[in-house]
Amino acid sequence: MPLDAPSSLPDAVGAMTDRAREVIQLNIEALQALERTIDSSIARACDVILSRPGYVVVTGMGKSGHIGGKIAATLASTGTNAFFVHPAEMSHGDLGMLRGDTTLLAISNSGESRELRDPLLFCERNHIPVISMTQRGSSFLARHSAVPLIMPSVAEACPNNLAPTTSTLMTLALGDALAMVLMDRRGFSATDFGMHHPGGSLGMSLQSVREWMGDNHAPPPTLPMDAAFADVVARITEGRKGAVAVLDADGTLAGMITDGDIRRAFAQDISSITAADIMSRSPITVSPDQRMSDVVDLLTANKISNLFVVRDGRPVAIVHIAELMQAGYVS
Repeated sequence: MPLDAPSSLPDAVGAMTDRAREVIQLNIEALQALERTIDSSIARACDVILSRPGYVVVTGMGKSGHIGGKIAATLASTGTNAFFVHPAEMSHGDLGMLRGDTTLLAISNSGESRELRDPLLFCERNHIPVISMTQRGSSFLARHSAVPLIMPSVAEACPNNLAPTTSTLMTLALGDALAMVLMDRRGFSATDFGMHHPGGSLGMSLQSVREWMGDNHAPPPTLPMDAAFADVVARITEGRKGAVAVLDADGTLAGMITDGDIRRAFAQDISSITAADIMSRSPITVSPDQRMSDVVDLLTANKISNLFVVRDGRPVAIVHIAELMQAGYVS
């Protein structure tokens, strides 16, 4: 059958669509059930983690392990040092990663995964607290946990009630809830978040203007207020940024002249025009400590192509939107 041909009759298409909606609805209901069961145990889990100077070691078998890896990554990126270790590897030497100052976050829907028994007994012998995520409060995992986070018992979306679906979604949501509560308790800021995400567009947006400038940024093109029109044109051309900063006698920013200001000036007699006559006296500026996301927002909201970075009233750099697009700050 060609790839672009209909795969089934209309009735079958409708049945598949209905089934997809049913799965999503089951997931919604599972999350609603989870929300109703959240209690003070989440706060106790946070207290345990915050009281321990070491890492949170996350473990889980199968699909729980995949979810555990994501939870560990979320914890690590939001201020809680964490990493994932496969439980089977723990039984073959990696129990050494469970130091006396660590916390074990163990995940198992049934709470009876055989691979978790060695890590749990090791933690019990060495007084390492365990936080667990499971649906069964009477399970081996829950009984060996300092703080069991018990999820509601709901059916899987799988028609055989076997493939982890609703259970993994609840675990993921519970892990996110734990990470976000810890993030709030730590006072983890957007600046802190940016330090953990230096790469990609997200990291770029959270980067400070100072970091964007670097140590070897070129000074912006400038000229005095009494500069002649010909000097203004020459300076903008030399600067190749489409704008020039106009300075007061003390070197502070008095205004800004753009290519557009130059074009508009030709509508009048330019023989006696100075920089002060055509400059914009209240240009939009940013400080070195602002985020690059602020710069992008200002450029796009005001429909301008450049602005100056100002420190102590003096322009220290110029930002052009073309540079940001080329660097990936603007898509």
